[in-house]
Amino acid sequence: MDGFLNLNKPAGFTSHDCVARVRRLLRMKRVGHGGTLDPAATGVLPIALGRATRLLQFLRQGKTYRATIQFGLRTATDDLDGEILTKRPVPELELSAIESLLPKFQGSILQIPPRYSAIQVGGKRMYDLARAGELVDVPSRIVEVTDLEIVGWRSQDFPKLELAIACGAGTYIRSIARDLGELLGTGGTLAGLIRTESHGFSLTDSLTLEMLEAQVEAQNFQPLDSAQALSHLSTVNLTQSEAKRWSQGQRLANIEENTSEENLSPRLDTPLRVCDHTATFLGIGRWNQTEDDPVLAPWIVFGE
Repeated sequence: MDGFLNLNKPAGFTSHDCVARVRRLLRMKRVGHGGTLDPAATGVLPIALGRATRLLQFLRQGKTYRATIQFGLRTATDDLDGEILTKRPVPELELSAIESLLPKFQGSILQIPPRYSAIQVGGKRMYDLARAGELVDVPSRIVEVTDLEIVGWRSQDFPKLELAIACGAGTYIRSIARDLGELLGTGGTLAGLIRTESHGFSLTDSLTLEMLEAQVEAQNFQPLDSAQALSHLSTVNLTQSEAKRWSQGQRLANIEENTSEENLSPRLDTPLRVCDHTATFLGIGRWNQTEDDPVLAPWIVFGE
Protein backbone atom coordinates (compact mmCIF):
# COMPACT_ATOMS: atom_id res chain seq x y z
CA MET A 1 0.00 0.00 0.00
CA ASP A 2 1.48 3.31 -1.14
CA GLY A 3 0.06 6.82 -0.75
CA PHE A 4 -0.91 9.36 1.88
CA LEU A 5 -3.26 9.65 4.82
CA ASN A 6 -4.60 13.07 5.84
CA LEU A 7 -4.85 12.48 9.58
CA ASN A 8 -6.65 14.74 12.06
CA LYS A 9 -4.32 14.37 15.04
CA PRO A 10 -6.08 14.25 18.41
CA ALA A 11 -4.94 16.16 21.48
CA GLY A 12 -2.63 14.27 23.82
CA PHE A 13 -0.95 12.30 21.04
CA THR A 14 2.57 12.97 19.80
CA SER A 15 3.17 12.75 16.07
CA HIS A 16 5.18 9.58 16.78
CA ASP A 17 2.19 8.12 18.67
CA CYS A 18 0.04 8.68 15.58
CA VAL A 19 2.54 6.97 13.30
CA ALA A 20 2.69 3.99 15.67
CA ARG A 21 -1.12 3.77 15.78
CA VAL A 22 -1.38 3.91 11.97
CA ARG A 23 1.29 1.20 11.67
CA ARG A 24 -0.77 -1.10 13.89
CA LEU A 25 -4.08 -0.35 12.17
CA LEU A 26 -2.73 -0.85 8.65
CA ARG A 27 -0.20 -3.53 9.63
CA MET A 28 2.55 -1.64 7.86
CA LYS A 29 6.16 -0.92 8.81
CA ARG A 30 6.90 1.92 6.39
CA VAL A 31 4.90 4.84 7.80
CA GLY A 32 6.15 8.40 8.26
CA HIS A 33 4.77 11.86 8.92
CA GLY A 34 5.36 15.36 7.62
CA GLY A 35 5.48 18.36 9.96
CA THR A 36 5.53 17.54 13.68
CA LEU A 37 2.63 18.73 15.86
CA ASP A 38 2.96 19.28 19.61
CA PRO A 39 0.99 16.80 21.75
CA ALA A 40 -1.53 19.46 22.85
CA ALA A 41 -2.18 20.57 19.26
CA THR A 42 -4.76 19.01 16.94
CA GLY A 43 -5.35 19.05 13.22
CA VAL A 44 -3.70 18.05 9.98
CA LEU A 45 -0.82 15.60 10.21
CA PRO A 46 0.17 14.26 6.78
CA ILE A 47 1.05 10.55 6.99
CA ALA A 48 3.00 8.78 4.23
CA LEU A 49 2.45 5.08 3.63
CA GLY A 50 4.81 2.58 2.03
CA ARG A 51 7.02 3.95 -0.71
CA ALA A 52 5.33 7.36 -0.34
CA THR A 53 7.55 7.95 2.72
CA ARG A 54 10.25 8.86 0.17
CA LEU A 55 8.00 11.61 -1.20
CA LEU A 56 7.48 13.63 2.00
CA GLN A 57 10.28 16.02 1.02
CA PHE A 58 8.44 16.94 -2.20
CA LEU A 59 5.05 17.87 -0.73
CA ARG A 60 3.67 21.38 -1.07
CA GLN A 61 5.17 23.81 1.45
CA GLY A 62 3.28 26.06 3.84
CA LYS A 63 0.93 25.54 6.80
CA THR A 64 -2.03 27.33 8.33
CA TYR A 65 -3.18 27.36 11.94
CA ARG A 66 -5.98 28.59 14.17
CA ALA A 67 -4.28 29.65 17.41
CA THR A 68 -5.65 30.87 20.75
CA ILE A 69 -3.30 33.02 22.85
CA GLN A 70 -4.02 33.72 26.52
CA PHE A 71 -2.53 36.80 28.15
CA GLY A 72 -1.52 37.27 31.77
CA LEU A 73 0.34 33.95 31.88
CA ARG A 74 3.92 32.87 31.35
CA THR A 75 4.72 29.15 31.33
CA ALA A 76 7.88 27.08 31.04
CA THR A 77 6.72 25.48 27.78
CA ASP A 78 4.98 28.55 26.28
CA ASP A 79 1.67 26.64 26.33
CA LEU A 80 -0.81 25.56 28.99
CA ASP A 81 0.89 22.17 29.47
CA GLY A 82 3.89 23.72 31.20
CA GLU A 83 4.59 24.97 34.69
CA ILE A 84 3.11 28.43 35.31
CA LEU A 85 5.94 30.89 35.87
CA THR A 86 3.87 34.04 36.37
CA LYS A 87 0.13 34.70 36.55
CA ARG A 88 -1.43 38.15 36.74
CA PRO A 89 -4.90 39.28 35.58
CA VAL A 90 -4.75 41.94 32.83
CA PRO A 91 -8.40 42.98 32.25
CA GLU A 92 -7.15 46.38 31.08
CA LEU A 93 -5.53 44.89 27.95
CA GLU A 94 -7.18 46.27 24.81
CA LEU A 95 -7.31 44.75 21.35
CA SER A 96 -5.96 47.96 19.80
CA ALA A 97 -2.65 47.44 21.62
CA ILE A 98 -2.35 43.99 20.07
CA GLU A 99 -3.29 45.19 16.58
CA SER A 100 -0.44 47.71 16.61
CA LEU A 101 2.11 44.97 17.35
CA LEU A 102 1.01 42.21 14.97
CA PRO A 103 2.94 43.60 11.95
CA LYS A 104 6.14 42.76 13.88
CA PHE A 105 5.22 39.08 13.50
CA GLN A 106 4.66 39.06 9.73
CA GLY A 107 7.14 38.50 6.94
CA SER A 108 10.63 37.11 7.55
CA ILE A 109 11.11 37.30 11.31
CA LEU A 110 13.82 36.21 13.74
CA GLN A 111 12.34 33.70 16.16
CA ILE A 112 13.68 31.88 19.22
CA PRO A 113 12.02 28.44 19.53
CA PRO A 114 10.61 27.30 22.88
CA ARG A 115 13.04 25.61 25.27
CA TYR A 116 10.72 22.61 25.21
CA SER A 117 11.00 21.78 21.51
CA ALA A 118 12.31 19.00 19.28
CA ILE A 119 15.23 21.08 17.99
CA GLN A 120 18.59 19.41 18.54
CA VAL A 121 21.49 21.13 20.30
CA GLY A 122 24.70 19.14 20.55
CA GLY A 123 22.90 16.02 19.35
CA LYS A 124 20.21 16.22 22.05
CA ARG A 125 16.58 17.37 21.85
CA MET A 126 15.85 20.68 23.51
CA TYR A 127 12.96 19.20 25.52
CA ASP A 128 15.26 16.49 26.92
CA LEU A 129 17.79 19.12 28.00
CA ALA A 130 15.03 21.27 29.55
CA ARG A 131 13.58 18.34 31.48
CA ALA A 132 17.06 17.51 32.78
CA GLY A 133 17.37 21.06 34.08
CA GLU A 134 20.17 21.97 31.67
CA LEU A 135 20.15 25.61 30.59
CA VAL A 136 21.46 26.05 27.05
CA ASP A 137 21.25 28.89 24.58
CA VAL A 138 18.34 28.31 22.22
CA PRO A 139 19.49 29.02 18.65
CA SER A 140 17.37 31.65 16.89
CA ARG A 141 16.19 31.18 13.31
CA ILE A 142 14.60 33.11 10.47
CA VAL A 143 11.05 31.95 9.77
CA GLU A 144 8.38 33.15 7.36
CA VAL A 145 4.90 34.24 8.46
CA THR A 146 2.89 35.08 5.36
CA ASP A 147 -0.41 36.01 7.00
CA LEU A 148 -1.65 36.87 10.48
CA GLU A 149 -5.32 37.71 11.00
CA ILE A 150 -7.38 38.33 14.12
CA VAL A 151 -10.51 36.16 14.10
CA GLY A 152 -11.60 36.43 17.74
CA TRP A 153 -11.10 38.42 20.94
CA ARG A 154 -12.38 37.84 24.49
CA SER A 155 -11.78 40.62 27.01
CA GLN A 156 -11.60 39.18 30.53
CA ASP A 157 -9.17 38.86 33.45
CA PHE A 158 -6.97 36.65 31.29
CA PRO A 159 -7.89 37.82 27.78
CA LYS A 160 -7.85 35.43 24.84
CA LEU A 161 -6.94 36.24 21.25
CA GLU A 162 -7.72 33.96 18.31
CA LEU A 163 -5.48 34.21 15.26
CA ALA A 164 -5.44 32.64 11.80
CA ILE A 165 -1.80 32.15 10.84
CA ALA A 166 -0.16 31.10 7.59
CA CYS A 167 3.53 30.34 7.81
CA GLY A 168 6.47 28.37 6.50
CA ALA A 169 8.31 25.38 7.90
CA GLY A 170 10.00 25.72 11.29
CA THR A 171 7.68 28.41 12.65
CA TYR A 172 6.70 27.95 16.29
CA ILE A 173 3.27 29.35 17.12
CA ARG A 174 4.14 29.02 20.83
CA SER A 175 6.97 31.48 20.26
CA ILE A 176 4.58 33.97 18.67
CA ALA A 177 2.31 33.71 21.72
CA ARG A 178 5.23 34.15 24.12
CA ASP A 179 6.84 37.04 22.24
CA LEU A 180 3.58 38.93 21.72
CA GLY A 181 2.91 38.68 25.46
CA GLU A 182 6.40 39.98 26.24
CA LEU A 183 5.98 42.99 23.95
CA LEU A 184 2.67 43.80 25.65
CA GLY A 185 4.25 43.39 29.08
CA THR A 186 1.47 41.00 30.13
CA GLY A 187 2.98 37.65 29.38
CA GLY A 188 1.34 35.31 26.90
CA THR A 189 1.05 31.60 26.29
CA LEU A 190 -0.53 29.36 23.69
CA ALA A 191 -3.90 28.13 24.96
CA GLY A 192 -4.99 26.16 21.89
CA LEU A 193 -3.75 25.23 18.42
CA ILE A 194 -5.41 23.62 15.42
CA ARG A 195 -3.48 23.07 12.20
CA THR A 196 -5.98 23.64 9.42
CA GLU A 197 -3.68 22.99 6.44
CA SER A 198 -0.32 21.33 5.97
CA HIS A 199 1.63 20.37 2.85
CA GLY A 200 -1.47 20.72 0.68
CA PHE A 201 -3.77 18.69 2.97
CA SER A 202 -6.83 20.35 4.53
CA LEU A 203 -8.60 19.75 7.84
CA THR A 204 -11.97 19.51 6.08
CA ASP A 205 -10.78 16.40 4.23
CA SER A 206 -8.97 14.74 7.14
CA LEU A 207 -9.70 11.46 8.93
CA THR A 208 -9.63 10.92 12.68
CA LEU A 209 -8.02 7.77 14.06
CA GLU A 210 -11.52 6.48 14.83
CA MET A 211 -12.64 7.06 11.23
CA LEU A 212 -9.51 5.34 9.94
CA GLU A 213 -10.10 2.34 12.21
CA ALA A 214 -13.70 2.06 11.00
CA GLN A 215 -12.63 2.14 7.36
CA VAL A 216 -9.96 -0.49 7.98
CA GLU A 217 -12.49 -2.76 9.70
CA ALA A 218 -14.90 -2.27 6.78
CA GLN A 219 -12.00 -2.98 4.37
CA ASN A 220 -12.70 0.20 2.38
CA PHE A 221 -9.74 2.39 3.34
CA GLN A 222 -7.95 3.83 0.32
CA PRO A 223 -4.82 5.99 0.70
CA LEU A 224 -4.64 9.30 -1.14
CA ASP A 225 -2.89 8.96 -4.48
CA SER A 226 0.75 10.08 -4.52
CA ALA A 227 0.32 11.81 -7.87
CA GLN A 228 -2.51 13.93 -6.49
CA ALA A 229 -0.51 14.86 -3.40
CA LEU A 230 2.22 16.13 -5.72
CA SER A 231 -0.10 17.97 -8.12
CA HIS A 232 1.70 21.27 -7.43
CA LEU A 233 4.80 19.97 -9.23
CA SER A 234 5.35 20.35 -12.94
CA THR A 235 4.54 17.12 -14.76
CA VAL A 236 6.23 15.07 -17.46
CA ASN A 237 4.09 12.51 -19.30
CA LEU A 238 6.03 9.72 -20.95
CA THR A 239 5.09 7.33 -23.73
CA GLN A 240 5.05 3.62 -22.96
CA SER A 241 8.56 3.07 -24.30
CA GLU A 242 9.92 6.20 -22.59
CA ALA A 243 8.35 5.17 -19.29
CA LYS A 244 10.02 1.76 -19.45
CA ARG A 245 13.44 3.25 -20.17
CA TRP A 246 13.08 5.93 -17.48
CA SER A 247 11.96 3.37 -14.88
CA GLN A 248 15.07 1.34 -15.68
CA GLY A 249 17.21 4.32 -14.70
CA GLN A 250 17.88 5.79 -18.15
CA ARG A 251 18.00 9.53 -18.82
CA LEU A 252 15.73 10.79 -21.59
CA ALA A 253 16.32 13.61 -24.06
CA ASN A 254 13.78 15.64 -26.07
CA ILE A 255 11.06 15.38 -23.42
CA GLU A 256 8.44 18.12 -23.01
CA GLU A 257 7.37 19.35 -19.58
CA ASN A 258 3.80 20.28 -18.69
CA THR A 259 4.58 23.30 -16.53
CA SER A 260 2.04 24.29 -13.85
CA GLU A 261 1.08 27.88 -13.14
CA GLU A 262 3.24 27.82 -10.02
CA ASN A 263 6.31 26.70 -11.95
CA LEU A 264 6.28 28.72 -15.16
CA SER A 265 9.98 28.27 -15.94
CA PRO A 266 11.53 24.79 -15.57
CA ARG A 267 14.81 24.75 -13.67
CA LEU A 268 17.61 22.25 -13.42
CA ASP A 269 17.57 19.85 -10.45
CA THR A 270 14.04 20.77 -9.35
CA PRO A 271 11.60 17.88 -8.73
CA LEU A 272 9.16 16.88 -11.46
CA ARG A 273 6.19 14.56 -11.25
CA VAL A 274 6.69 11.79 -13.82
CA CYS A 275 3.70 9.85 -15.19
CA ASP A 276 3.14 7.47 -18.07
CA HIS A 277 0.68 7.87 -20.93
CA THR A 278 -2.17 6.57 -18.71
CA ALA A 279 -1.35 9.18 -15.99
CA THR A 280 0.03 6.46 -13.71
CA PHE A 281 2.56 7.91 -11.27
CA LEU A 282 6.08 6.63 -11.94
CA GLY A 283 8.12 8.70 -9.54
CA ILE A 284 10.13 11.91 -9.28
CA GLY A 285 12.50 13.12 -11.99
CA ARG A 286 14.66 16.18 -12.58
CA TRP A 287 16.36 17.94 -15.43
CA ASN A 288 20.11 17.42 -15.76
CA GLN A 289 22.25 19.59 -18.01
CA THR A 290 24.28 17.95 -20.77
CA GLU A 291 26.42 19.44 -23.50
CA ASP A 292 23.26 19.76 -25.57
CA ASP A 293 19.74 20.09 -24.15
CA PRO A 294 18.62 19.15 -20.62
CA VAL A 295 17.75 15.48 -20.13
CA LEU A 296 15.15 13.98 -17.80
CA ALA A 297 16.93 11.94 -15.13
CA PRO A 298 15.35 9.60 -12.55
CA TRP A 299 15.38 10.82 -8.94
CA ILE A 300 12.95 8.46 -7.20
CA VAL A 301 11.53 5.61 -9.25
CA PHE A 302 8.39 3.74 -8.23
CA GLY A 303 8.77 1.08 -10.92
CA GLU A 304 7.44 0.42 -14.37
